Amino acid sequence: TNHWTIRQDIAETGIEVANQKALDAVKHGAGAVGLNVTDITTHKQMKALLDGIRFGETSIHMAHARSFPLSLELLLYELSHRNEPGDDVTGSLNFDIIGYLLTHGEFYKSLENNLEEAVYLVDTIKKKLPKFHGITVNGHLFQDSGSTLVQELAFSLASGSEYLSMLTDKGIDADTAASAINFTFAIGPNYFMEIAKFRAARLLWARIVEQYQPSGESPKKMFIQARTATWNKTVYDPYVNMLRTTTEAMSAILGHVDTLLVQPFDVTWAGAGEFSQRIARNQQLILKEESYLDRIVDPAAGSYYIENLTHSIAVHAWDLFLKVEDKGGMITAIKDGFIQEIIAKTAAQKRSDLAQRKLVQIGTNQYPNTLEQMSDKVQFQQEMNGETITVYPRLRPFRVSTGFEELRLATERFVENGGKWPEVFLLTFGNLAMLRARAGFITNFFGCAGYAIIDNPGFTDFSLAAEAACRSEIIVLCSSDEEYMQHGPEICRLILAKNPGAHIIVAGSPKEGVEELKAAGVKDFVSVRSNLLETLTAYQKLITDNR
Repeated sequence: TNHWTIRQDIAETGIEVANQKALDAVKHGAGAVGLNVTDITTHKQMKALLDGIRFGETSIHMAHARSFPLSLELLLYELSHRNEPGDDVTGSLNFDIIGYLLTHGEFYKSLENNLEEAVYLVDTIKKKLPKFHGITVNGHLFQDSGSTLVQELAFSLASGSEYLSMLTDKGIDADTAASAINFTFAIGPNYFMEIAKFRAARLLWARIVEQYQPSGESPKKMFIQARTATWNKTVYDPYVNMLRTTTEAMSAILGHVDTLLVQPFDVTWAGAGEFSQRIARNQQLILKEESYLDRIVDPAAGSYYIENLTHSIAVHAWDLFLKVEDKGGMITAIKDGFIQEIIAKTAAQKRSDLAQRKLVQIGTNQYPNTLEQMSDKVQFQQEMNGETITVYPRLRPFRVSTGFEELRLATERFVENGGKWPEVFLLTFGNLAMLRARAGFITNFFGCAGYAIIDNPGFTDFSLAAEAACRSEIIVLCSSDEEYMQHGPEICRLILAKNPGAHIIVAGSPKEGVEELKAAGVKDFVSVRSNLLETLTAYQKLITDNR
């Protein structure tokens, strides 16, 4: 079968609330829970947190802890207290030396101390919890900080290879070291590429482990936990996030992951409510119970397209992996800033592509819901604001849509503080096909800033058009290039006679008559080549400064 475990993470640190949420998740279909055990320091607290959870039926993943050795000891004590064996206990510790270094810019205490803890965790788990994973490679950090799929895979493999090397150097045998490691990948929006990424990951990890000469095939098998990415989730039109996570979940399932976490659609702005958590579980339950995606193994096998994608991703990821190895391994590459620099460049490219609409996010930079308001719903921002001095450069997780969201929130707050809602008047005339196409383009363009759009069926009397438009600050001429040349100057003079402060724009980028239009009063030309975010930011400043 293609069985995978449905996971739900519980962010709450309050013991009673976290326990109730975990039990509710298990009751309604989750087979794994991620727990925040940061404040769990006694057996009494661990017992209360895990009360009612059956170890053999539910996987326990400790996502956050001050001391993972202590958390493991408390878990083992609870097992002995229940008089249960550890043979069937599944789950993981989110112990990741490299992940901590990347996100904090320094080691937790010291590398040597971390290695001692790693050896203790791996050795203890081998003896008492053979199906548990003590080391996690948080590969999702790379994609959620802006990396490409190939970079995420290559750097995750390099991290896993580093752990294998460090553990075997400390006397841990290859079988035990490889079996202790599990990988957490992000699932992005590129449906087929993500399927291929997971398939390539298994191939390459087996090749790496093979170099350590394990005793059999089992240690070569990669244990994959997947979670829907956060970098592409949005605050505006948030229900679209449900559609995004559904296709992402399918990519992971068809790529044959072991555990899957679908993040709630409102996690970017509300921290995940009860409704969104239920929907996130049900998305997986539908894919499993109603769509039967768990009943067929590797449905992508034999597909020419996906097999070629798998091969291509494997080749490119392996090349980048070897570059990291040539630099001395993952930790050395991080200390040198090599990893952080590569990811920063791809993150900047994603922001640029979104601003120029080469990368599309529905509801954010294309097809916005201009009637939607979110300022009263946003409870927090998940961005890492401000600069902190650290020993080494660190990764900066981000969401690519924040620039647009800040712009729209600024529009809403401007109105809430007494300002008039910004209006864009579409002065349409001439060729019907062209005026409708350009009116639609401008509606999408300025709608991304939350402006009110005043559309029109098309004017034939330019005096009436100027009269209707004179009350708006931004007026956009929407027609064909030929008719701009023919009627544009006259329309501009009529508008400016009634409203000298009007800001007149032409929709498109005509090749002729530009200087004549500028002389008549046209301030700007907006086209598909315009940088959407920069242009809207400039107009936001224009509107607020004028008022």
